Amino acid sequence: MTLLDAMEGKEYFVDQIQTQDPELDAFLFSLGCYSGEPITVISHLKGGCVVSIKDGRYNIDNQLAQAICLA
Repeated sequence: MTLLDAMEGKEYFVDQIQTQDPELDAFLFSLGCYSGEPITVISHLKGGCVVSIKDGRYNIDNQLAQAICLA
């Protein structure tokens, strides 16, 4: 399951990040989005979704949301 499939308001854990871009991996890591970390979808938008990671809220586009697999 990816972030696009996640229910709003439910806490999930990041299982893996499926990207081929090391810069994107580093960016997500800097946000605190890495394997084992809790993540919550606040709302789904037309172009992506708003997520809560640690103490921050971030707008994630559909392409990036598709790359974040949840456990």
